[in-house]
Amino acid sequence: MELRSPPTLYLRLRRRVSLQRGKSITLGHIAELLIDPIWYDRLSGLVLYHPRKEDGNIIMIDMLRIVRAVHQIEPGMIIEYFGEPHVLIDIVTQPKKPSVLLFILVWLLLFFGSGLAIMNFHADVSMLEVQQRIVELISGQKTQRPILFQIAYSIGIGFGMVVFFNHVFKKKFNEEPTPLELEIFLYQENLNHFVVRGEYDRLQKQGDSRD
Repeated sequence: MELRSPPTLYLRLRRRVSLQRGKSITLGHIAELLIDPIWYDRLSGLVLYHPRKEDGNIIMIDMLRIVRAVHQIEPGMIIEYFGEPHVLIDIVTQPKKPSVLLFILVWLLLFFGSGLAIMNFHADVSMLEVQQRIVELISGQKTQRPILFQIAYSIGIGFGMVVFFNHVFKKKFNEEPTPLELEIFLYQENLNHFVVRGEYDRLQKQGDSRD
């Protein structure tokens, strides 16, 4: 009699996914699977959790929950995973259409706010006096309004910002991430770590209360 070896499931959890409110969380939603085709459809549709209203907008699924669910189907299945042992699911509602009025208000706020910040900085460092002195050193003539120098300086500020942020509208000069993208990435990473730690603490408290 030939002994059949247990199937092996290879999976890699996604870091963070979004799911419409009201839908059940399946293994196919949160992970990439590599297994024999006869098992793929069954495991991909395996329901791991039914979100409840009291769960909030973020749910964490870890490998222990996945292992328990898979072994209910095939107790002898071998599970090998790569990457993080948990995934965060954002429970989202139907997306709303962007508000044109809100976009205009935010744009005006950023435009005038950044303009005032630059003007206040120039006032603090006495930029007008510095420009007058530079023009005097270059041309030998003293002027109270170095307009040409100020125009060139303003263009230089705009060009420098474009080069620094590596972005013009949707166009990037190279594949390097912009400073803003790096800051958003670091913020998202810290937020993910905070949420995961909070979820593990909550699960631990629930386990202690059952004991």
